[in-house]
Amino acid sequence: MPASASARRYAAAAMQVARESGDYDEWLSSLGEFARVLRMPSARVVFSSPAISATDKRAAIGRLLPNMPPMVRNFLFILADRDRLRQVPDILEALQERVNAERGVITAEVTTAIPLDAELERTLAQRLGSYLKHDPERVTIRARVDPSIIGGVVARVGDTLIDDSVRGRIERLRRTLVNSR
Repeated sequence: MPASASARRYAAAAMQVARESGDYDEWLSSLGEFARVLRMPSARVVFSSPAISATDKRAAIGRLLPNMPPMVRNFLFILADRDRLRQVPDILEALQERVNAERGVITAEVTTAIPLDAELERTLAQRLGSYLKHDPERVTIRARVDPSIIGGVVARVGDTLIDDSVRGRIERLRRTLVNSR
């Protein structure tokens, strides 16, 4: 699911600060660490509750992540002040997309009927890179599993959809047969 407009705006602001300091990976890592904290039910309650003050949320961030880089910590404090901490996972995703674009990395949203192991993921990245005329080392895979595609792969890269699933092949065959009548 694409990030909200506000998450994209916060990601743009984070990108600008990260670009000025040249530490994209530090920002991504730190926001990822906070996003993992948000997966804990107790932390999610604390950081998303309007009943808990921004001051208490700031203090909790300081206690939970004492080694957080100052600029990232201040960014999280701003989000706490604006009651936007629950958006950190979406902000992180939007920031990752921006960093990838800056680095020339493309992300392929890949759906398969079964989970991909590391070797299959690498092979798929190489084939997608070749198909898209892009450096396979700069193709990242965001995988999801959907047994309804039966087999094969469905990949979306930007506006390009590549459907090489069994379900897609059957549907194309069905359309061909219906149109040939």
